[in-house]
Amino acid sequence: MGSAPADPLDLHGVRRAYDIVAEDYATFLPDTRAESPLDLAMVDAFAAAVTSGGDTRVLDAGCGPGRMSRYLTNRGCLVYGVDLSPGMIVRARRDHPGLMVTVGSLTALPYPDGRFAGVLLWYSTIHTPPAGQARVFAEAARVLRPSGHLLVGFQAGEGTRDLSGPYRRRFGHEIRLERHRYTVDQVAAEIEAAGLREECRLVRRARGTERDDQAFLLATTGRVSG
Repeated sequence: MGSAPADPLDLHGVRRAYDIVAEDYATFLPDTRAESPLDLAMVDAFAAAVTSGGDTRVLDAGCGPGRMSRYLTNRGCLVYGVDLSPGMIVRARRDHPGLMVTVGSLTALPYPDGRFAGVLLWYSTIHTPPAGQARVFAEAARVLRPSGHLLVGFQAGEGTRDLSGPYRRRFGHEIRLERHRYTVDQVAAEIEAAGLREECRLVRRARGTERDDQAFLLATTGRVSG
């Protein structure tokens, strides 16, 4: 008998890679200095939409070492963070005491239905292959309350990029890690299929050392509670 086919959603390699690079990653990106004013304007719009409804609970899904969690906290959000990498969560707890962070997968979020007024997927869907995108957005939609908001940030494009070389050159780590690129329309279709409604999108051209355009989609559940 042949061996069973590999699970296309097996993210153990991603978790292992980020456990290895967690310390250097958190030191290299301690805050939002890598974001452009346009990027942060979308985050600010998301935070304003969430906090205007009275329920300020936000899930930073794929929070890494917590830099965006802290940014949202400073804008009035009550932030919960979840990340696949235990190493990243250790660093988040060390650098941002008081943040509520835990280890978990975007494809099986450890929260009940309708828990959050907002979900942030800030460059956290990029390591999930096409076969897993629907599950990620379905989970984000599941944990959103009626009239909740979702913000997704990602590198726009098609195909995959091998990140092993960049991590080796910058930090000296030998890891295996790929980044999947999706067009804005592809992500918008996934969001719609999950039952969310797109409110706006922003695409800006690559700057500095970036290799791809950067894209941001803001969506809502479109349901009214009560």
